[in-house]
Amino acid sequence: MNKDARILITGHTGLIGSAFVRRLQRDGYQNLLLPSHQELDLTDNDAVMGYFDVHRPAIVIQAAGKVGGILENKIYPADFINTNLAIQLNVFTNAHKYDVRKLIFFASSCMYPRECLQPMPESALMSGPMEPTSIAYAVSKLAGMQMCLAYNQQYKEQRFIPVIPNSAYGPFDNFNPDSSHVLSALIRRFHEATITDADSVTLWGTGSPCREFIHADDIADACLFLLNNEAGFELPVNIGSGTDYSIKNLAQKIAALTSYKGTISWDTSKPDGSPRKLLDISRLQSLGWTPKVDFEDGLKETYNWYCEQLSTAV
Repeated sequence: MNKDARILITGHTGLIGSAFVRRLQRDGYQNLLLPSHQELDLTDNDAVMGYFDVHRPAIVIQAAGKVGGILENKIYPADFINTNLAIQLNVFTNAHKYDVRKLIFFASSCMYPRECLQPMPESALMSGPMEPTSIAYAVSKLAGMQMCLAYNQQYKEQRFIPVIPNSAYGPFDNFNPDSSHVLSALIRRFHEATITDADSVTLWGTGSPCREFIHADDIADACLFLLNNEAGFELPVNIGSGTDYSIKNLAQKIAALTSYKGTISWDTSKPDGSPRKLLDISRLQSLGWTPKVDFEDGLKETYNWYCEQLSTAV
């Protein structure tokens, strides 16, 4: 990519968006477009059209959207599907209208069937029913992926690149107990339990489901690798680390990291979600990309960042 290219990063303060900002600034890209939500409401098509008309981005990193854990997905399914569909429609329409050269869209591993061949190849998409607890979000992301493929097919250019990252983590993750994903939620739970010297921490489900985690810096690295690949490749593309962990194992790792000394119990009346979500990353690896961030190191970095935010909070 040209170092002078105008690169729009939506959701630039979030987990994945901020990883792109760090990486691109480190690599010498100076022309980053980083509008706040107040400056650009992506659910407002007139606002999006006006922004694209004025700024004319060459590259779009579509990292904005409504995301959350099992509880939020269960309570607010209409919000998840409506918000994400609106953002995707507005951004894609105007990216096409204003001749954006490349667009990265983040789909979700939630799109895969609940019961699926492991690791999950891109060919398994739409081969079975999705996990019910996240189906509204998953359908919105599936629609976004299909929109990317439809634009590419109709206009005979591979401009829209849908990628499917597994559970992202790292600095700038969401640690809100009502809307966070499992890794950041566990960091907060065990940190607070350590601070209060709690005897026990109770977690949802059985602890048996397995999840794969990919550092946000690796996601940004993989996407930039794809953006710089001129040879073309099959879409969509899974982005993962190639290794998964049971929720029980993850809880034990985070308990040790936070110096928690109490017991861990499991509320089996609560849902587990999908039994396993490991991505097949052979399509991306065949192009020459491999993940770089060691999980133990990434976990420590994420926890240290969380502690720093607490120490600087007013």
